[in-house]
Amino acid sequence: MGSVIYLYAIIILAIVFAGIYAVGSYRKKLRSGCCGSGDSESVKRIKVSDRNPDHYPYTAVLTIYGMVCGSCASKIENALNSMDGIWAQADPAKGRAVVRMKHEVSDDDLRSAVNSLKSYTVMNIERTAANGNAL
Repeated sequence: MGSVIYLYAIIILAIVFAGIYAVGSYRKKLRSGCCGSGDSESVKRIKVSDRNPDHYPYTAVLTIYGMVCGSCASKIENALNSMDGIWAQADPAKGRAVVRMKHEVSDDDLRSAVNSLKSYTVMNIERTAANGNAL
């Protein structure tokens, strides 16, 4: 009978320690963002100088798996905005990024820019007209 109580005590202690670890990990995530790099303000943004939508005749909407916070969105925008002639805006709430392009960029190049970040995966690319309607 004593060994059963001892076994229960060990199991309860293991559950308590696992709970403490989980709560601590969750609190850290809340403080530093889901991907551990802090809030979206801590990621230095690549700014696009030309923000006139009329200068971007090509548009693609990327559905991105793994983008869940502002910091994630900033990283994805930076990866895309570093490409020539691109203005990207990511929305973590929708899991999508709207990519405006001055010249056509292949799906493979867009996919590579995001997937190279290793934490995110482009699931779908939908090409749209400049006015936002699906092609």
